[in-house]
Amino acid sequence: MTDRVIAADDLTKSFGTFLAVGGVTFDVAPGEVVGLLGANGAGKTTTIRMLTGLMAPTSGRAEILGGPPSREARRHLGYVPQGLGLYRDLTVSQNLAFSAGAYGVPISNLPRDLASESDRPVGQISLGLQRQLAFAVALQHQPSVLILDEPTSGVGPLGAARLWERIRDEAGRGAAVLVSTHSMDEALECDRLLMMSMGTIVASGTEEDIVDGTIAVRIGTQNWQAAFDVLSDAGFLVMLDGTSVRVVDEDADRIRELLADVIDGPLQIDVEAATIDERMAVLARSG
Repeated sequence: MTDRVIAADDLTKSFGTFLAVGGVTFDVAPGEVVGLLGANGAGKTTTIRMLTGLMAPTSGRAEILGGPPSREARRHLGYVPQGLGLYRDLTVSQNLAFSAGAYGVPISNLPRDLASESDRPVGQISLGLQRQLAFAVALQHQPSVLILDEPTSGVGPLGAARLWERIRDEAGRGAAVLVSTHSMDEALECDRLLMMSMGTIVASGTEEDIVDGTIAVRIGTQNWQAAFDVLSDAGFLVMLDGTSVRVVDEDADRIRELLADVIDGPLQIDVEAATIDERMAVLARSG
């Protein structure tokens, strides 16, 4: 099997004058879980649709298993789209049987939570169970390529943890996995991250690679609302962590100067490593 199970080479998509994805290049190896990370509108879903063959690129090349995403290549693909791809008027069992018939494989056993709902239409079961079913449908032919678009969106922590166990199981048997997400918790489940902003990849690697020395200044004060307003008005990238104010990628002495005449009482200023959320905000702002 090729080491580039999923590959994008200078992948580009334009809609008229709007550049949705611009020159994206990356690959995913067997057994690897790669996260495509970015805010809504960053270009993640458009990239995935080109990789799965649902959308033709304007230029560049999308590959699955060493070739274009042809019908034959898609037989080895498990895909869970944002909309889940289920037939809401069919029952849980009928959805599973339809997919099994399309791939010519035996119908897989339902997870325990779904088994008791097997005769209910999909539109009548919870979102968490629908996502479990979408995974079961996508995985029953044991694909060597797994592409998941926001796979645990709207699912509680326990349900998300179960779905991530399945993702890890698939990678463990050698599947190449690409996961798009805007969730930092999900991002940290991945082996490697590709951070997208405005249609391009602006950083890649582990969490440490992406944070890349970016600092955050933490401000502790009882009058945190005033501190937040002053620093926001000064044009800084300001965030809240509880009642602590955090300013990303700025000089601590400059911040102390700005706040000295505004804040009465104790003022604590500490310099820390930025979080991946904060680094993403910096990259999105600079883009």
